[in-house]
Amino acid sequence: MSKHKKIVIVGAGMGGLTAAAALGRAGFEVEVYERARELRPVGSALSLMSNALTALAAVGVTPEFTGRSLVFESLRFLTKRGKPIRTIHFGDLARRIGQPNLAIHRASLQQALLEQASDAKIELGAAATGYTRDGDGVVVAFEDGREVRADVLIGADGFNSAIRREIAGPERPLDYDYVVWRATPAFRHPKVTHAYAAHYWGRGQRFGLVDIGGGDVYWWGTKNMPAEQAADWRGGKAGVQQLYAGWADEVQQVIAATPEEGITSLPAQDRPFLERWGDGPVTLLGDAAHPMLTSLGQGAAIAIEDGAVLAHCLKTIDDPQTALRAYEDRRRDRARGMVLASRGLSRTEQLQNPLQTFARGLYFRFVPERTLDRENEQALIFPGVQ
Repeated sequence: MSKHKKIVIVGAGMGGLTAAAALGRAGFEVEVYERARELRPVGSALSLMSNALTALAAVGVTPEFTGRSLVFESLRFLTKRGKPIRTIHFGDLARRIGQPNLAIHRASLQQALLEQASDAKIELGAAATGYTRDGDGVVVAFEDGREVRADVLIGADGFNSAIRREIAGPERPLDYDYVVWRATPAFRHPKVTHAYAAHYWGRGQRFGLVDIGGGDVYWWGTKNMPAEQAADWRGGKAGVQQLYAGWADEVQQVIAATPEEGITSLPAQDRPFLERWGDGPVTLLGDAAHPMLTSLGQGAAIAIEDGAVLAHCLKTIDDPQTALRAYEDRRRDRARGMVLASRGLSRTEQLQNPLQTFARGLYFRFVPERTLDRENEQALIFPGVQ
């Protein structure tokens, strides 16, 4: 594609910034418009898996993660009282792939990618409301009445994407009848050692606890409940503490150590999988294209993969619209597989029936290591930009 054409990216999330960084380094004129008025160090943390780091390296984007993240070699699965079920060791697989798995605060990852996207114009406080086609190009409309013309529009504006709405029409999210709480407090506990990463399983309820460095941890919890209640959680911190009474001491203590205002809640949701991500000179990536449940911890990584493949296609294919359709064709099966895998794991993890949860524990304790390695390898190896 000609580098004289203008690319507009709506959304400064992980996928959008990956595309901006790679396209800027390739010499394209790139503008990023982000709804938020400031990029503040709030929110959750995430697992940045090997496949994301491989994708970044494939397009020459090399964020500095030293001092911003921790490498984790294994993930422990425990009962709600902290008794071992199984430990999955990622280290050997990561070394074969040549990239580690990182635990990192979302804000730290965003800042690292912003530094890589220094060639792009980035404007905050700019909420896109939609677009119209204009010949071979597109005109993006914003909440403040402005319009911006582009040769290519990339909708990277997340779960409630205005760009997706123009392509797919109005949609209802898919609800999974549980709530997710998240927080990143400062916390110390004898059991939470360096690079600690653990999932605790109950009945219809889970908890995750991960060391993200600097004395901070990331925790998340889930609980089955009607979708309406999950979307409007009113129990506050006290309600969360009550639901985790009797769980492992470190679980109860980290909730107690978290300020009330530091706990966010959201309902477990995704959307129907789109077979068509684009419209002429417009395409989608990340949560705008294929939001997924949090069970696999791959949402940010798959968005980064999208951004890398999209940038490569625009760089190597002369016609912009042909490049966008090529990107979509290369990414659709991978994204669909991860969305379905997240739904499947979510169903298993949120089981509530005592017999089913007992069977889940038995299976996970005794399933052969090679089976788990094969499943992890499918997720952690980036398929490539071609």
